[in-house]
Amino acid sequence: MSVLPLVFTSGWASGINAYAVVLLLGVFGATGLSDDVPETLQRPEVLIAAGFLFLCEAVADKIPYVDSAWDTAHTVVRPAAGAWIGAVLAGQSGSLSDAAAGLLGGSTALASHAVKAGTRMAVNSSPEPFSNVIVSLAEDLGVAGIVTFAIFHPEAAAIIAGALLLAGLAVLYLLVSRIRRFLRRRSQRREERRLARLPWPPPPG
Repeated sequence: MSVLPLVFTSGWASGINAYAVVLLLGVFGATGLSDDVPETLQRPEVLIAAGFLFLCEAVADKIPYVDSAWDTAHTVVRPAAGAWIGAVLAGQSGSLSDAAAGLLGGSTALASHAVKAGTRMAVNSSPEPFSNVIVSLAEDLGVAGIVTFAIFHPEAAAIIAGALLLAGLAVLYLLVSRIRRFLRRRSQRREERRLARLPWPPPPG
């Protein structure tokens, strides 16, 4: 069976929470629930590292502005993780070249990461902090559900992931004005911090 649907779905999920994808796939492989998971993802040190980083992301992802800083730092990490996961899945299956799988997983992860990061900017434009928690929980549950579903029904999961990606891109387009508002507020905060560091009163000219 082709590993292409699983690569696509794991790429989409990696753009949202790469550590959760590594952890889930590793657990499914280590417990014998799936034969499609490479041993690389099942290694204890990989699972421990993924679990620790998943907990870090679970906390950072629910704090306004911290979540956007975390997303910025992971602009390279998530696509790279999606490419790596795709390549190792292809290496296990042998039905798809590593390079093609890495390209698919990485590009899909980059697209879903852009949707997540942009949506978080829009959410952060609202003054209340509760929406961050709700959105973060929805993302975590969505990743867990779609990756679990992909292990047993990869084709159907890939269709769902594709639909979610297209829907996310459409929503991102509609949220452009709120994203601009977030960027303006962040710029103002930086300017306020810069001015606060200046000596006062200013030295005589």
